[in-house]
Amino acid sequence: MRTGATSARQAARDAARKLQQAGVPEPAPSAEVLLSELLGIGRGEIALYEKPLTEEQARRYEAWISRRLAREPVQRILGYAYFRHLKLDLNENILIPRPDSESVVDLALERVDLRGGSCRVLDVGAGSGAIAVSIAQERPLCDVHATDVSEAVLEIARHNAERNGVTLRFYRADVASGLQFLNGTVDLLVSNPPYVAEFSAERRLAPEVREWDPPSALFSAADGYAFFKRIFAETSSLLADGADVVLEIGDGQAEAVLDLGRRAGFVPLDTRLDLAGTPRAVLLRWER
Repeated sequence: MRTGATSARQAARDAARKLQQAGVPEPAPSAEVLLSELLGIGRGEIALYEKPLTEEQARRYEAWISRRLAREPVQRILGYAYFRHLKLDLNENILIPRPDSESVVDLALERVDLRGGSCRVLDVGAGSGAIAVSIAQERPLCDVHATDVSEAVLEIARHNAERNGVTLRFYRADVASGLQFLNGTVDLLVSNPPYVAEFSAERRLAPEVREWDPPSALFSAADGYAFFKRIFAETSSLLADGADVVLEIGDGQAEAVLDLGRRAGFVPLDTRLDLAGTPRAVLLRWER
């Protein structure tokens, strides 16, 4: 990369080639997203960007590509992620929100619409706020509440709600602890809980996940089902009669999670696929 004289198009091509040679996944998108964010332009504008990179831009881009070569995720390098209509700040305590979780939001919004567009929503384990803030933004008549066990995580989630112009309430809570004031009033419970089995983590997870996402947001005991069991066991007192429960699940977990819910008194209703066609969310109903 010739400092100060390389065009944006050539810089992206050179970077993509380096990433590809190193076996980094999605080399061209990684190179293009990082450069477009650096220049403040869309990915499609890179080929039309006529100004050569300045020395500072070239140095920063080269540093970012070096970090990507070390398998640091693009979102970690930038310090933020895009999700639906949101721009969400991140830190080391926050799980990177991924497109797969959009299927969870889509399913939740469908249930909200069946209730006339207005209901009380509780997001258990809010993380960056991606799910809760999306619901509050896209269905503003909803009364949205969100929890997380970590105050450091909640600080970022509150910030993300504010920066996206959304109002909702956040609480520090471990699943349902301390939420008795919501007893019997929640119409829709949604959660993307930890669901990776610890024993298979080394084999299943890419370095971008294994080395950069917080373990507390990933792992759920040896079998991956501990948090699902807790949600079913601990949240029923919060739910109104006929409440919907929408949960993100890992690969191959749909039937087992629905069965766990059935055993706890919930009624399994549906499974929703993600963009890759993999079951990514389940829907259950609580009936008293």
